[in-house]
Amino acid sequence: MTVATGPKIELHVHLEGTVRPATLLAMARRNGEPLPATTVEGLTELYRFRDFDHFIEIWILTTHVMRTAEDFRQVVVDYAAEASAHGAVYIEGIFSPWFRVQRGISWEEIFHGYADGVAEARERYGLEMRLTPDVDRILPPEAACEVARQAVRFRDRGIVGLGLGGPEVNHPPEPYARAFAIAADGGLAAVPHAGETSGPDSIRGALDALGARRIRHGIRAVDDPDLVVELVERGIVLDVCPVSNLRTSSVESLAAHPLPALVAAGVRCSLATDDPAMFDTDLGREHTVAAALGVRARDLYEAGVAGALCDTPTRERLAAIGAGADWDGTQAALDRAAGTDSPAAGVIAMASADGIGTGTVFQ
Repeated sequence: MTVATGPKIELHVHLEGTVRPATLLAMARRNGEPLPATTVEGLTELYRFRDFDHFIEIWILTTHVMRTAEDFRQVVVDYAAEASAHGAVYIEGIFSPWFRVQRGISWEEIFHGYADGVAEARERYGLEMRLTPDVDRILPPEAACEVARQAVRFRDRGIVGLGLGGPEVNHPPEPYARAFAIAADGGLAAVPHAGETSGPDSIRGALDALGARRIRHGIRAVDDPDLVVELVERGIVLDVCPVSNLRTSSVESLAAHPLPALVAAGVRCSLATDDPAMFDTDLGREHTVAAALGVRARDLYEAGVAGALCDTPTRERLAAIGAGADWDGTQAALDRAAGTDSPAAGVIAMASADGIGTGTVFQ
């Protein structure tokens, strides 16, 4: 769904998960790599996830087809074209290098491939992008430290942070404290996933053990009022992905999503797609869903400006873009679109049936 209304900042998108099925099939053929499905329709059906663990299983089965610097460059440039059509002006892209290295691909090919894509995205679309490689939380701590060292080594190619992703349940953040200390010493910020499928303790671990600058997801903070207060007082931005949370069964429904409650409590929340090709979403859809939940596009954008891991001139430019935007017009367009996009319209219908507003206040 294309809703190119207003500028958008996206701080939480896995570049491997942006590849649409037809492109993924082409990469598989080019690189001689098998996929568990051989048609666009088959891959689309494969993306009907039972739960978060099933999503991780399919993510691993499909993303291994990306093997060359050209693949990694193409992934970035293709997504830059898609996101800019939805009004994106700044993106922080995530990629997971460790398992590619284990399949014989060099660190240089991975990092330079993605970084070359970022440079091309800026040249072709005027889109500012930065990169934040992920540590997979099933890795041994020493392997995580190596990812951190490599991330620091490529800092001059647009690497601005280190993330922590993968299965959260039974994989707490604390064992990776040393890896994030290496990253911090090298000038990289901590932007781990936490509070997606595990509770507030996971978020606290990310803050205390890893020194998180932002939290990717973080929605289970809503279960701990004291943690919500702490997030507000510290100005921690949560990078929230509503459609992703629905597709992985991290929330029961979009109408029950914690985003409006967190925003109402004063938590800064940016909006993102997570793995858009796998979750049948895009930046336009996410913003129509947010509108249906009663969350304003301007607040989401300003949270993105606050959370972005960019230099001061870039932040000032992003702030100026926001200051010059027609937010009233943007919100009106998104509110209209929310009535026609099926996930967003479902939020409105469910809220109306329950006799509640879409902007429930956190208690």
